[in-house]
Amino acid sequence: MDAVADAIAAIANDEAPDKETLKSAVRELLRALADKAPGHSVEVRVPPYGAVQCVEGPRHRRGTPPNVIECQPVVFVELAAGRLAFADAVATGRVTASGQRADLTEVLPLTGPDGEPLEEEEEEEA
Repeated sequence: MDAVADAIAAIANDEAPDKETLKSAVRELLRALADKAPGHSVEVRVPPYGAVQCVEGPRHRRGTPPNVIECQPVVFVELAAGRLAFADAVATGRVTASGQRADLTEVLPLTGPDGEPLEEEEEEEA
């Protein structure tokens, strides 16, 4: 996740990540999102770099999906790194979310604030 760490570092320094780094980071994070929340009920769009379907629920097959989340690439990186809360991003218009299932609060962040993968929470032994 070097591209993710590089993009987060640039954002933390109030700099814009270069285009290739940002594209690679967004694509890696979209894959991580799809892995963490498999399913087809929500479409997450980060134009122009990619989109994934995720979150368990009814499968969408044709036309415009009923549950869509869309944002700019830098905003997606901030969300994925936990630098921006999903609800705050929606409230301020940095993310558009339509549909009952269009909420990523339960699956974000995807990385730590430095871009390092999060440790999976270990289940407590009974």
